[in-house]
Amino acid sequence: MSTFEIIILALLQGLTEFLPISSSAHLILPSQILGWHDQGLAFDVAVHVGTLLAVVMYFRKEVGGMAVAWLGTVGVGPEQGKASFDGKLAWWILLATIPAGLFGLLGKDFIEEHLRSAMVIALTTILFGFLLGFADVKAGHRKINKPMEKLGLKGAMLIGLAQAIALIPGTSRSGITMTIGLMLGLSRDNAARFSFLLSIPAITMAGSYLTLKLILASEGVDWLAMGLGSVVAFVSAYACIHYFLILLEKIGMMPFVIYRLILGAGLLWFILATH
Repeated sequence: MSTFEIIILALLQGLTEFLPISSSAHLILPSQILGWHDQGLAFDVAVHVGTLLAVVMYFRKEVGGMAVAWLGTVGVGPEQGKASFDGKLAWWILLATIPAGLFGLLGKDFIEEHLRSAMVIALTTILFGFLLGFADVKAGHRKINKPMEKLGLKGAMLIGLAQAIALIPGTSRSGITMTIGLMLGLSRDNAARFSFLLSIPAITMAGSYLTLKLILASEGVDWLAMGLGSVVAFVSAYACIHYFLILLEKIGMMPFVIYRLILGAGLLWFILATH
């Protein structure tokens, strides 16, 4: 890849991993529309590392608190035996990650062979864009939002099931998890924060799987491309999380819904015009 392609693809990964517009869709589109070569396993690992570091660094206080509290629930560390919301939240996130892990393990081959196409991306971008819009309008009309403490394991698992569906390109992991969070009564801010925290084990699993594939494939590694891609993905993802949370309560989800609908319609036009 050229330096230009590295920067663009890393920016796309960093910005779209946490916005409700589908990172997988935006990483697939350059090869589908512009004819760019596939970025390769090594680059995928690099940008996943960058985005993972960004979300962990941004939520380092919450992650640290949950880690200590979780260890306490299993009888380890200074908080052992103590019940706290941080400990419950850590368990919710870990358990809610299981559906995506199972779905990815069982369905990865089918997804790779049949669902990584521009048509699938166009349809899922539109469909789940409408669902996000519906959830956002519903949240905007609600007078009282449910605090995250009231989400419960059942609500967390529903969001986890939604995250599993997001393995279909164009769905958007952050988009569908925020959608379900809003439908369950969370505020926009809490729906986004839970989605971001839930992304940590999900990105870790995806990055670990890609790393294993890279090792087994004995693929040559362009360390400069990996380093540049990781840094650009980290910076763009960190900035994206920060400004998204600041602007979310002011602008809501509707700008992203409109973007998804325009993108989906544009893709459909492109597909029909070129076939």
